[in-house]
Amino acid sequence: MNFRLEEAIEILERTPQTLELFITGLSKGWLTTNEGEGTWNVTEVIDHLIEGEKHNWIPRLELILQEGEKRPFPVFDRNSHLNEKSESSMDQKLLEFKMIRIQNVAKLKSLLETEDYLELKGQHPAFGVVKVRELISTWAVHDLTHMAQIVRVMAERYRTDVGPWVEYLGVLRRK
Repeated sequence: MNFRLEEAIEILERTPQTLELFITGLSKGWLTTNEGEGTWNVTEVIDHLIEGEKHNWIPRLELILQEGEKRPFPVFDRNSHLNEKSESSMDQKLLEFKMIRIQNVAKLKSLLETEDYLELKGQHPAFGVVKVRELISTWAVHDLTHMAQIVRVMAERYRTDVGPWVEYLGVLRRK
């Protein structure tokens, strides 16, 4: 196993600033393009990350610490952000994400008093028994997944514009 709490925290701490540097100031076209029907654009991905910060990672960790395996996590609606259209600008969304993430990483550090806490178990509604270290690993990889998604979605915008070079652009390869 490769999991190290301090390494996961490195990713969790850097994600907001990485997104801020990459996305701030981009034209609307970059933020609203998607990969087709039923896919998310950059703005929707950021909204999803904010929802996860509010309702997923830390609440689940707290439930494990309080209840263990006795009570399953509440179901997290991964698409709930699509039901509430925010009027916030991208800069406001990125700031909100950054502020909530700072609070959540601080809480994560304060809740995990010893390495033994990483082996505590909770009850996922679909997967069954999960460990704290799996939850935190998933949180970090979830960030990486959505950063990759943002890059892929943005590249898709120029798919037809790159002409024959599409053959050499891995981000545009369809599986």
